[in-house]
Amino acid sequence: MNRGESILSGTLADDGQRLDKALAEASGLSRERVKALMGEGRVRLGGAEVHQASARSVAGTAFEIRVPEAVPAQALAQDIPLTVVFEDEHLIVIDKPAGLVVHPAAGNLDGTLVNALLHHCRGQLSGIGGVARPGIVHRIDKDTSGLLVVAKTDTAHEGLARQFADHSIERAYLAVTAGHPLPPTGTVRGAIARSSTNRKKMALVEDGRGKHAVTHYKTLERLDGAALVECRLETGRTHQVRVHMASIGHPLLGDPVYGRTPARLRPILTQLHFARQALHAAVLGFIHPAMGAALRFDSTLPADMAGLLVELRGSS
Repeated sequence: MNRGESILSGTLADDGQRLDKALAEASGLSRERVKALMGEGRVRLGGAEVHQASARSVAGTAFEIRVPEAVPAQALAQDIPLTVVFEDEHLIVIDKPAGLVVHPAAGNLDGTLVNALLHHCRGQLSGIGGVARPGIVHRIDKDTSGLLVVAKTDTAHEGLARQFADHSIERAYLAVTAGHPLPPTGTVRGAIARSSTNRKKMALVEDGRGKHAVTHYKTLERLDGAALVECRLETGRTHQVRVHMASIGHPLLGDPVYGRTPARLRPILTQLHFARQALHAAVLGFIHPAMGAALRFDSTLPADMAGLLVELRGSS
């Protein structure tokens, strides 16, 4: 065994499976990781190197997979406080504060949730795609608060990504909208894509050009010139709640991109120094990708949104 490398070995259990699937089940690696290691010449079957993921397995065949040590992520680990709702060896659920960017990018190379997780999870990340990094399977906007699940392992990343892709994840947001949606309960359907006039915005587009998006909303409380609304996501597109609620004439209070706060409510937001979209990821539910258990988490409104509701109730 070479330095910085481990060897997984054993025998295949079944006949006729795709080789990547059979090896993933036998080794505990994800199929994507197995395929990547095949491409690097690190998988041997019956003593011979194999590269074809679609080949069929033969029960009892010995295999050997050489797994290199995960290389460090390029992002810098930073000691940034996190509110951890749940954590085990497979994944971590974070209650993200407003103002924290999820992933490093141009303009935000550090000080992000990923930087914080690299510090918090040091020594626990098994190497997603061969890199010791947290697996970001979904994001919430910088100025949106609330629940986010992140994978620690390749297998967890693959399992969570599959649930997001088939829309089986439970996600509910609490939003404060301008005005009172009519009807008070309904569904907004509309494809979402990058705006052709402003690359920093998303927009509703004709079907076939963007990504299919569905939001189910329900008014929980009528306020003075505003409403507390629950938005449940059937899909999860960039800025989906913000775009869909604005499309029916009820943008989120404080949203600097998709709507203007009604003039009569601006003094309240100014007084509270409330300068973000009033949106909070309040519920997150999914099947644990390794254990198979159903998990569901709730997050209470952060102080700034709770204070906004108090003021809007008091002004009515």
